[in-house]
Amino acid sequence: MGILQQQAEAFIHQLYREKGRPEEAVGRMREIEEEIHVSGTYTHTYEELSYGAKLAWRNSNKCIGRLFWENLHVFDARHIYSAEKAAEAARRHLRFAAGEGKIRPAVTVFPQRKPDGTDPLFFHNHQLIRYAGYETGRGDPHSLETTRLAESFGWKGNGGDFDLLPLLIQEGEDIHVFDLDQKQDVQEIDIVHPEEEAFRKLGLKWYTVPAISDMEMNIGGIIYGAAPFNGWYMGTEIAARNFADSFRYDRLKQTAEILGMNTAKISSLWKDRALVELNRAVLYSFQEAGAGIVDHHTAAEQFRLFCGKENQQGRKVTGDWTWLIPPVSPASVHIFHETYDNTIKTPNFFYRNRTSGTGCPFIGNQEKGLFQP
Repeated sequence: MGILQQQAEAFIHQLYREKGRPEEAVGRMREIEEEIHVSGTYTHTYEELSYGAKLAWRNSNKCIGRLFWENLHVFDARHIYSAEKAAEAARRHLRFAAGEGKIRPAVTVFPQRKPDGTDPLFFHNHQLIRYAGYETGRGDPHSLETTRLAESFGWKGNGGDFDLLPLLIQEGEDIHVFDLDQKQDVQEIDIVHPEEEAFRKLGLKWYTVPAISDMEMNIGGIIYGAAPFNGWYMGTEIAARNFADSFRYDRLKQTAEILGMNTAKISSLWKDRALVELNRAVLYSFQEAGAGIVDHHTAAEQFRLFCGKENQQGRKVTGDWTWLIPPVSPASVHIFHETYDNTIKTPNFFYRNRTSGTGCPFIGNQEKGLFQP
């Protein structure tokens, strides 16, 4: 039995067992075995695709937000083979996910990888929405390479801190560039402080939908190289990583100074105080705008509930402790004091062109290279 057939069998039996129809797995596997024998691959039914994508979220070791895995909206775009149509589908995804402010978790699945290992389509963007980064030091340093790629195809930003990058979609050998509509496709939030008016001088803003687009999804041995997905933000992802990291926007000291903190002595804990105020500002701004976001304490309690539900179903929860703990006050949440088995299960999301290491597709990304909002 080949590897693909083994992976298909494990997934199909799991799906029909969890769906309460285990007797259907045998007949379905006969169909898959015949299809693999003839074509070297097989095609998922929509039920298999949808449940497999949900399992990929449930199996994401780095994700603290898995309590809601069954609520994932799965859009089947496997019929789309052109970059232009893919861009339209990506825009629809963003508009759906943003909703009326209550962020809806979603994944849009484009055609599967061919038996020869090539993908009909894939995105060069880390996320569908991302800000450009420039050699001048303006913008997001994480986006320098993507910005250079966009510029090589004639795109030109304004040289600011929050210029929206275009979609960069590869179709065959060609890369196509599509601008996002800032009003229709993207919801952005100006970041203000609940008490300190001077905070506005920082000029910060961020988008509401973190849609990862540079990971691939493995369901039963079938690889989907283009499957952009989103959850919602945990406040620390924006405030403690995007805004505060020295290799990102690096606004921690400016925050402290604007709020009147003495930064002469590091032992005064001005960094800690400024970090908390940045987080307060992000949470406050999103909440005032009616945009979905979660704080790290609530997210940790949601993860506790997820673990409890999984245990009731007789399923062992796997997790990557280093990602599950929040980057602000980690010892204040129960996760810090727990241990987790970091065994990687499939279905799952994986970094493109790597054989190991999964990321968190939905929340809990912590800006460590995967869910880098």
